[in-house]
Amino acid sequence: MSTDIKAPVFPESVAEGTVATWHKQPGEACSRDELIVDIETDKVVLEVVAPADGVIEEILKGEGDTVESGEVVGKFKEGAAGESKPAAKAGEESKKEEAAEKPAEASAPSSGEAILSPAARKLAEENNINPDAVKGTGKDGRVTKEDVQNHIDAGKSSGSASTAAAKPAGDMPQVDVSSGERPEKRVPMTRLRASIAKRLVNAQQTAAMLTTFNEVNMGPVMELRKQYKESFEKRHGVKLGFMSFFTKAATEALKRFPAVNASIDGNDMVYHGYQDIGIAVSSDRGLVVPVVRDTDALGLADIEKKIVEYGTKAKEGKLGIEEMTGGTFTITNGGIFGSLISTPILNPPQTAILGMHKIQERPMAVNGKVEIQPMMYLALSYDHRMIDGKEAVQFLVAIKEMLEDPARILLDV
Repeated sequence: MSTDIKAPVFPESVAEGTVATWHKQPGEACSRDELIVDIETDKVVLEVVAPADGVIEEILKGEGDTVESGEVVGKFKEGAAGESKPAAKAGEESKKEEAAEKPAEASAPSSGEAILSPAARKLAEENNINPDAVKGTGKDGRVTKEDVQNHIDAGKSSGSASTAAAKPAGDMPQVDVSSGERPEKRVPMTRLRASIAKRLVNAQQTAAMLTTFNEVNMGPVMELRKQYKESFEKRHGVKLGFMSFFTKAATEALKRFPAVNASIDGNDMVYHGYQDIGIAVSSDRGLVVPVVRDTDALGLADIEKKIVEYGTKAKEGKLGIEEMTGGTFTITNGGIFGSLISTPILNPPQTAILGMHKIQERPMAVNGKVEIQPMMYLALSYDHRMIDGKEAVQFLVAIKEMLEDPARILLDV
């Protein structure tokens, strides 16, 4: 029985999507609930799975094609692979029938070259990978997209730190410079990247954005983390990081300065009686901001677990739209990449964003003496339409004071 393969029903905020990757090709057998195609929207990648055991009968929307919510992207036929033959163009039926009679011979490479799925070939070309060097785990030794990605990841892990630092982050396409010419490579912008660009430009054009800076001595937090790191991980099963301290400090500061926790909706100012903090996460597809909700009710361990969960999902492209919707305030940590100071851009409709930076040892004056202290610059970008400079500075000072004396977080002083 033949059934339609349809794009998922998109949320109201998503108008259309793009076919990102077909994991199965016409004629390939697949099991029930096995991933067959990814649909990329401007927010997340949605997965479409096989409705039953069977084969892909026909692909109606190729990779890169635009699709609407619920649109038919292909045909699926229930049953074994041998019961169905792949859809073919006119004049190719006889060749397909011959291939069906000799599947092993047809699928075997005639010249010793690896067989790649279209998605795998595209990824290999973008990363300048020799397909013959990749071990295929698919049917009849076919090299899948996952095989190529695993090969890339293995290369990254085995390379030296200096080599890894010299390579572009993520899945940036590599340009072949061996010809000695002035090469260029043009690739279409992904929907997520285009959405990020649109939102950031809109934030700069519509908000009266200013940034205020301060610095915090991270010594007390580092000492506390060093003292309880092992017992914390043993009890809660997660490592104690800096982000949970910043999240709790920001939560307490947001309660004291409601305007920083507010948003602008047209001519209305919306004050939120809760703290939902977005944590900016860098992924191969671009920057995403999953939201940790009700941070006032969460402990450090709960926040760390959420951050680890979101980081894993972002890396695998598994974040759902509901996990990135909303948020009353955002924290971004450029320090993990070595940034010493920067001005973060607002995440509309929020009115403020906190930027963390690299911890740098610097000579500081302490009680009339010069001492070396681990210092971090903090940056708060804010919308001056909603927040006055006085509130912005006091908000940042409150975070500084709580981090330099973590007991303040517990005592609410």
